[in-house]
Amino acid sequence: MPSPATLFKDISAGRFKPAYYFYGSEDYRISEAEKFVANQFLPHRQMTTNFYRIDGRRTNAAGLIAELSNLPMLGEKQVFAVRDFQSYKPAEVTGVLELLSPPDPNRIVIFSSPSSRTPRKTSTFFSAVARATEAVEFRKLTPGESAGQVKARLKKEGLTADPDALSLLVELVGGSKGALEAELAKLIDFKAEGENITVEDIKRICSGYEVFRIFDLADHVVAGNTRKVLQMTRSLLSEGNSATTLVALLQQHFTSLYLVKNGKNPVGRRGFMVPRLKTQAGRYDNEKLEAAILLIAEADVNLRHKGIEPETTLEMLALTLAGDKTP
Repeated sequence: MPSPATLFKDISAGRFKPAYYFYGSEDYRISEAEKFVANQFLPHRQMTTNFYRIDGRRTNAAGLIAELSNLPMLGEKQVFAVRDFQSYKPAEVTGVLELLSPPDPNRIVIFSSPSSRTPRKTSTFFSAVARATEAVEFRKLTPGESAGQVKARLKKEGLTADPDALSLLVELVGGSKGALEAELAKLIDFKAEGENITVEDIKRICSGYEVFRIFDLADHVVAGNTRKVLQMTRSLLSEGNSATTLVALLQQHFTSLYLVKNGKNPVGRRGFMVPRLKTQAGRYDNEKLEAAILLIAEADVNLRHKGIEPETTLEMLALTLAGDKTP
């Protein structure tokens, strides 16, 4: 299966496939890839009229088939982005995929699944879609990839960053391309050309996707302050943080607490946070930390496979952790 880099290279060279399936842990990159394919395939004036976005959870199979069967006038090109394709029943998926053969050189169909509902690669659905399309997995950026993109963007804007500030920013965005773009935009607006970005700048400016606020949330969880936990959880969501991202950050945080408590290094590049981690870890014993990690893992499974609303799953998790005080 091609990587996102290979996809970018092929599309830039004008090499298109009749159908794609985009999936993985990074929703922002999937959305950007859809727009990139459409922009490269469609004449500029057709982007607003011939790029169709279809929500699989709100469009029944008959409606989707009717959309894909509607040929444009005069051989105009079309791009269809069908999101939440995994929500259709097996027979419906088969019926839709049959429309891809024979391929239409004037049409591209991009199927996708959100990170919280990505099907297993061993599933019948994934096998069928992968056979009929070009499947591309969009994962979160590695720390090295994130750092490289930050350096390149700052250099372009005439800015520099302290090594500690760079490491902190990479940790804050957690591999999310969307978070990276959003936080960099705020920092670039805040600093003037030729200036240097410090750790204090990161703490002051980067409010979204922020590891520091997970510390605050964990403090309230340990204290059993359910009202404050619920208030803060909703605040984090309203700032644009996804429930999936926040659950992942909670998992990393409690795993780090367990590691630090047992004399090991925390997850990722969090050495500068060890003093605070030790303070919080001291309020738990190993058994309680292990139980918390398992509880968070269960919430992650619910987010990805049980179809429960993400916000509800996150709030239930936070309140359960806080309500027990000793998970």
